[in-house]
Amino acid sequence: MKVVALAGGVGGAKLVDGLAQVLQPEQLTVIVNTGDDFEHLGLYICPDLDTVCYTLAGEANPITGWGRIDESWISFDEIRRLGGTDWFNLGDRDLATHILRTHYLKQGLLLSQITNEFCQSWGVKVSVIPMTDERVPTIILTKDGRELPFQEYFVHQRCEPEVQGFRFEGCSLAKPAKGILQAIDNADLVIFCPSNPWVSINPILNIPGIRDHLSSKKIIAVSPIVGGQTIKGPAAKMYSELGIVPSSVAVADTFRGLISAIVIDNQDASQTTQINAWGIMTLVTNSIMKNRLDRKRLANELLDFSVLIL
Repeated sequence: MKVVALAGGVGGAKLVDGLAQVLQPEQLTVIVNTGDDFEHLGLYICPDLDTVCYTLAGEANPITGWGRIDESWISFDEIRRLGGTDWFNLGDRDLATHILRTHYLKQGLLLSQITNEFCQSWGVKVSVIPMTDERVPTIILTKDGRELPFQEYFVHQRCEPEVQGFRFEGCSLAKPAKGILQAIDNADLVIFCPSNPWVSINPILNIPGIRDHLSSKKIIAVSPIVGGQTIKGPAAKMYSELGIVPSSVAVADTFRGLISAIVIDNQDASQTTQINAWGIMTLVTNSIMKNRLDRKRLANELLDFSVLIL
């Protein structure tokens, strides 16, 4: 079985790690959101891409889910001491990634090429591809009339502004990175990981060509909302501020017409009736991934369940 997973953030990275534990490397392709990429202190930073890669490499910080394990902060402490911008944490090991990526981009290499080289160095064997090699920043539209780059909203302002909508700047002119459309066409199954539907999955779907190629595929989404809350991140808050009750039903509705099935948590079992009424199958299970065994278990359950829709 060939699987394509769309991912972003910590939840997406965890499920991708689970899939990588149960599939052979050539069976899995991961397409990662790059709408949250930005420049900071002159460096080009790819938070979702790095979180996925670090997790697959076994180098992600197990406490935060982002950043590197066994990290040190000597450079960051000195930046703060010198009066530099300090709202976005950059550990010393993490800093090396951003410095070298920025250097290679200035030399003319594509983001997808750089990601492939880094993955080889980190021992990541599955194919990890950024959704595009072009810059397509996600802009948060707030109810007080501001337009905030995603990291300004997410990190600097800690998701406090109320959300009114989203803009994926430059998306209409972007192209999928090399290998993405072929991977989708060859896939037996596509998985939308438990990532934020608004700012992790939708940016990928808005890259021209990707949604069209997905239209004929069997797709299973994994709800990032459990018991009306998100395990990590602002997805539930965004749903609420957009006038939608945060729930697995809401996630299914967001992707209705595209997905064949959805995985929801045991806490949300009562929501199956509404979801099934839309022609979307449901797998009800423990969807919370506390450790690598949970990730592997959920991946196995998801793949076993996929037999019902393939």
